[in-house]
Amino acid sequence: MTQARLETDYLIAGCGAVGMAFVDTLLTETDADIVMVDRRGKPGGHWNDAYPFVTLHQPSAFYGVASKELGRGGKDQMGLNKGLLDLATGDEVCAYFDAVMRDRFLPSRRVRFFPMSEYLGDGRFKSLTSGAETEVSVRQKFVDATFYTASVPSTHTPNFTIAPGVWFEPLNALPRLKRAPEGYVVVGGGKTGIDAVLWLLQTGVDPDAIRWITPRDAWLLDRGNTQPGLEFFEQTMGAQAARFETMASAPDLQSLFDGLEQVGYLTRIDRAVRPSMFHAATVSQLELEQLRRVKNVIRLGRVSAIEADRIVLRDGEIPTSPDHLHVDCSARPLERREHRPVFEPGRITVQMLRPYQPVFSASLIAHLETLFGDDDAKK
Repeated sequence: MTQARLETDYLIAGCGAVGMAFVDTLLTETDADIVMVDRRGKPGGHWNDAYPFVTLHQPSAFYGVASKELGRGGKDQMGLNKGLLDLATGDEVCAYFDAVMRDRFLPSRRVRFFPMSEYLGDGRFKSLTSGAETEVSVRQKFVDATFYTASVPSTHTPNFTIAPGVWFEPLNALPRLKRAPEGYVVVGGGKTGIDAVLWLLQTGVDPDAIRWITPRDAWLLDRGNTQPGLEFFEQTMGAQAARFETMASAPDLQSLFDGLEQVGYLTRIDRAVRPSMFHAATVSQLELEQLRRVKNVIRLGRVSAIEADRIVLRDGEIPTSPDHLHVDCSARPLERREHRPVFEPGRITVQMLRPYQPVFSASLIAHLETLFGDDDAKK
């Protein structure tokens, strides 16, 4: 039963990085009243569920909201990102968004935040703690900031069966290990799998003790080409120029990726295996050196079952045991969402306008919303 009624200019569903970036720009450029709803207890979206050793893939300066810089503003002096601009940790990202909410959004008196609340549609949301429903009358727009909702292994169910007795954990559990397993099986070849392998190597695990199940190899972005600031101007702008020149001259898709590798814009872990996917994961050259130390890479397709003594994959099987730790870095297929334009009457669906930059895109969409009164003009 609806127990409360509110009125606002903009109702925002989702308080992750995208929703926060959108609202930050709206606060700066308008005097709008805003209601934000999120099913988590704090802003920051999936960062609240991420593994303890996660960091941003690109420099911190590219992330966060426009009014407050994220990160330390300097280069890392140690580790696998040495010499490049700092990468905020997951804890730093969560603390940052919490500070933006507490120090900027709420004190403005124009933002009302409802955590632990599920958006039900049609301007209604329900508290996950009290069960109370609220109906919101929206004067301007409903904003869907959940179109690219991400999932992490700690919060999803794997797409394969796991037999009783199998030692199987999401990578969140790695820092809490109480004993060393006989070996590690990292399930998943994406950025999460990369992070798990790098963490294991950095904590002293022998590369030969790691089996890495990689259904598909990926093209990767070289982080050295994505550095802001004058110090990196020539390298970063040179890489962008080379990318555009390659795109303009490539006769087909294969030639395009070959060309982007030749100019140093893209890279890969195994030079002998041609990648078949690109999800914009970003690595440093030092990270690549470490990843190449793992030689036992399993390329037999996706896992269909992990049994007590074997792992069944699409194109074969490999042995295992209850004393092996199977680290879940698998990806759940993205939810198929109905295609819709960014701007519609009474609605904004925040989507990517600039490659690999969701928060920039969200801020730009908010700016366009304030700049033009007509939805057709915004398109």
